[in-house]
Amino acid sequence: MRRRPVAKIEIDNGSGFCFGVTTAISKAEEELERTGVLYCLGDIVHNAGEVERLRKKGLITVDHDEFAQLHDVKVLLRAHGEPPSTYETARRNGIEIIDATCPVVLQLQKRIKNAYSRSASPDRSVGNAPLIIIYGKPGHAEVNGLVGQTKGSAVVIQDKADLDNLDLDRDIWLYSQTTKSIEGFQDIVAEIKSRKTKGSFQWFDTICRQVANRMPRMRDFAAGHDVILFVSGAKSSNGRVLYAQCKEVNPKTYLITDETELDPTWIKGASSIGICGATSTPRWLMQKVAEACAEDQANDTEE
Repeated sequence: MRRRPVAKIEIDNGSGFCFGVTTAISKAEEELERTGVLYCLGDIVHNAGEVERLRKKGLITVDHDEFAQLHDVKVLLRAHGEPPSTYETARRNGIEIIDATCPVVLQLQKRIKNAYSRSASPDRSVGNAPLIIIYGKPGHAEVNGLVGQTKGSAVVIQDKADLDNLDLDRDIWLYSQTTKSIEGFQDIVAEIKSRKTKGSFQWFDTICRQVANRMPRMRDFAAGHDVILFVSGAKSSNGRVLYAQCKEVNPKTYLITDETELDPTWIKGASSIGICGATSTPRWLMQKVAEACAEDQANDTEE
């Protein structure tokens, strides 16, 4: 028996937690080290493996209904941010907030809140107030927090078809969820421009460059390997965007949540295997995928 040449296995150095997620997890670990228990409003990160790791340390994940029933405890707000109503509930229930809202998201919340205040000024009637549009995923935690800055009046769109139901002759102010693609945002801007016949249109590119700049780098990474294993939680919208980028340049790109989903036939015969992930993918998880690949390679023999 002759052992098949072992493939080069590389983990993308640019993949993994972004600054906001890293900060949130650090704050959680610091508090858990001190007290052994901490509540978190929603999954601290869209990765089941990392959520489970922190659960074992004492992190208790609650939804908004459960949060409203808590009193006199500490609750971490994750990087995605929250609407003003969450802070009001905390104040009312004596909840101490550990605020890990990403600075980029926090700045965007302030911009949209200020824009809403200007649009709702007394000298504007309801009919001529600018329409605030947010390009993002409906129901996403960050988007909910942004809409909350407008008392629910902002409209969320995720593609050009959503524009069909809007009065585009109104003045329009367009913002974006921080983790959306620049190309997608530019497409929405171009579409609104092409449809408008009157009224003003202002757009604000509020996409996080730390996230957006990963896309061209990840495309280069994907193009440089025979096979790409993209590691991401099922809930990660950022993961779906980055996975699509990899798949576009390398058809042999496979989406997995952890090493147990690795199909050995995907990497059989490959001379180079690239492993990358979303802003919510922990480094330790990509490392476990790399180890699984190495084990499969070691077991792969031929006559």
